Amino acid sequence: MNIKALTTESQLAAWSWGDFAGYGLILNIILMVVLTLRIVSVQRNIGVAIAWIAVLYTLPLVGLFAYILVGEPMIGRRYRQRMEQAGIIMNEMAERERLVFDKGQELLPEHYRGVSQMGTRWTGFGVFSDHDMQLLTHSNAIFELLIDDINAAQRTILIEFYIIYPKGQVLDVIQALMAAAQRGVECHLLIDSVGSFSFFNSDEHRDLERAGVFVHQSLPVGLFKTLFKRSDLRNHRKIVVIDEYIGYIGSFNLVDPKFFKQDKDVGQWIDVAIRSVSQQPISIATAMAKVVVTDIGAENNDNLDALHQRVNNYTRKLYVLDPTINDMNSRIKVLDDGVDHFEQLNTGSTSIVIPQMPVVKGVVAQLIPSAPQLTAHVIYNTLVTIIHRANKRIQITTPYFVPDEALSGALVTAAKRGVDVTLIVPEKVDSFLVQHASQAYYQELLEAGVTIALFKGGLLHAKTVVIDDDYCLFGTVNIDMRSFYLNMEVSLAIYTPEMVAQVADCQESYLQSCRFMGLEEWEQRRDYKRLFDNVVRLFSPLL
Repeated sequence: MNIKALTTESQLAAWSWGDFAGYGLILNIILMVVLTLRIVSVQRNIGVAIAWIAVLYTLPLVGLFAYILVGEPMIGRRYRQRMEQAGIIMNEMAERERLVFDKGQELLPEHYRGVSQMGTRWTGFGVFSDHDMQLLTHSNAIFELLIDDINAAQRTILIEFYIIYPKGQVLDVIQALMAAAQRGVECHLLIDSVGSFSFFNSDEHRDLERAGVFVHQSLPVGLFKTLFKRSDLRNHRKIVVIDEYIGYIGSFNLVDPKFFKQDKDVGQWIDVAIRSVSQQPISIATAMAKVVVTDIGAENNDNLDALHQRVNNYTRKLYVLDPTINDMNSRIKVLDDGVDHFEQLNTGSTSIVIPQMPVVKGVVAQLIPSAPQLTAHVIYNTLVTIIHRANKRIQITTPYFVPDEALSGALVTAAKRGVDVTLIVPEKVDSFLVQHASQAYYQELLEAGVTIALFKGGLLHAKTVVIDDDYCLFGTVNIDMRSFYLNMEVSLAIYTPEMVAQVADCQESYLQSCRFMGLEEWEQRRDYKRLFDNVVRLFSPLL
């Protein structure tokens, strides 16, 4: 054995590993600098930029790969192209059928025309009038009306949800959909791939497809796809459109709260929805249908080709002239007999009495869908604008409250100038980090005079914003950066005081089951708890 040769090889190996480590360190430093410059140049939100730089330098390797995978809202080049092509197809159809989506500003008070125009500019949807709307405050009412509408559907059913959890009353909805498809109704179901992961492996999914329901995965994920688009950009919309004149929108996923996430120790999920009916050629339901059809067309080339073919053969004349569809009174369930109706929700920990709302006629509203890289954060900009415009009150219900500095500052400023600002959030949520990130904002809000109401009756999942007495934002958007910047969302801007009053009354019913946080109580918290909240807050733009 040549001892000298072995010694030389050992020295060479030791030198090579040391050299490799040195070059690796240099490469890591170069990547950190390059990525820091990338973050500073690309991220327009200062809070997001600071949070990513903190992650990058606190956890170098993890931060490096995390930013590459999920640092920027890349929805995917091909998906974006298909979305744009689907939009062009739908716009050409609308022009051919003389359907104008971007009008109606003259219906609004002068002080709301600017914020409405902001939505129209980025979404193409203007203000639509003459709707019969009903606020549904209990899951039983939502299921009952939805199943009745599906059973009465004659031509099309379009459904888009983030979560389908096939338990309880959801099974009745699935049965109604299968029956509708078997009697010749065209049924499309677009479901988020991640939010409804278990559903796509279920017997119910297979049963729906066997019955003739078209089931589409929204934004499917995979290892290869992750290299070209962010997998955490999700379709968070909740929309149902039936025969193009009945529409549902709200925070309600297709889940039965008696069965959904019962292991999270937060109580039952409490949601709301609005059912909208209109006889007008262009309505909220028409706009919802356009959103769902465009989203389906954007998913793959086959869907886009099918959309193009269907649009070429499409005419609204059949829908407008059908006497059954025009007879809306047979399809509207109204609780307007002069009696106050209430539903008692038993969440296990407490009972909440929520008023069941009657139908409001003649509602004026605007649909505001948002999507990353497509609509320029239109819902966030709308919300900040109306908060600054508020004169009397701002009342917000949200399950997740993680604002950025501009939004938090808008609420603080509003309270300091005398606006009555109330924030209604669940006492417990199903996310540990979100809970603590939210709490980091309480001090400055309470000091400014904001009322913080902690809902004790379950996970209050409703997402509603009431401004003064004549404006409401209602839909799927949480008060957090994920909803504003990353997810596909949809909101309904309501301009009719009677309908706004219904949402405000619903919020008041929640306040009856709240514990109100006081500044003195909050300041007595232990220092280490405050510190932990503030540390989590540094990463709140990424939650």
